[in-house]
Amino acid sequence: MRHSAQRPPSVVDRVLDLLGAFTAERPRLTLSELSRRAGLPLSTTHRLAGELTRRGALLRDETGGYRVGLWLWEVASLAPHGAELRESAMPFLEDLYEATHQNVQLAVLDGPEVVYVERISGRGAVNVVTRVGGRLPAHATGVGQVLLAHAPAEAQEEVLAGPLKTFTPKTIGSSAQLRRVLADVRRDGYAISDGQIELIALSVAAPVRDAADEVVAAISVVVPAEGTDPRTLVPAVRAAARGISRVLGAPRPSGEPRLD
Repeated sequence: MRHSAQRPPSVVDRVLDLLGAFTAERPRLTLSELSRRAGLPLSTTHRLAGELTRRGALLRDETGGYRVGLWLWEVASLAPHGAELRESAMPFLEDLYEATHQNVQLAVLDGPEVVYVERISGRGAVNVVTRVGGRLPAHATGVGQVLLAHAPAEAQEEVLAGPLKTFTPKTIGSSAQLRRVLADVRRDGYAISDGQIELIALSVAAPVRDAADEVVAAISVVVPAEGTDPRTLVPAVRAAARGISRVLGAPRPSGEPRLD
């Protein structure tokens, strides 16, 4: 909940609190659980949940539990970097998956976090905590470091000024270290994030550009940290990112041959 004592919550606040009560770990909630997690009276929760169910934003199952409805998915697909980006990226993500049979991800930046908009994973791929629609702090992920490196200065400074959450002993924990990493990413054109979310995994990430030559997304492959030389994955990840960029209309880098 993001309201303050100075401004009582509006109806919109209450609706968003209700929808925000759902998480990947708790995709189904009873009415009392919704009330408690949203911080709303039971009567208010019952009324709003009923309205949202009638509009298709929530679904109510036969036992009385609530889940997020497909109507919200339809609305979310209209967001910037939504369906068009995913559709443009999928052939290249699939090629990258076939080359590695590991986790392949597409993400965009939202404030200090990355949001994963697509992921392909095989049965034998290394375990990852990401999911489509999930978020992670940008400084601790390969895709996040790529996106931060090319973000406006004010967006970078917001992350650099805030506390940097650590997940493992390898997670970037200081602004000075993060500044060095972002400079390296801009220079090299890719990021390698080794054991920063989970010690068992590392990722190699590269930027995706649009017709204005702006970085609008990043892709990565996540592989087992043990026994992997991440530099061997860099050419494939960068090639996939360039392919997506060309579909989005990005200018071809100087010296890059035409594919047609």
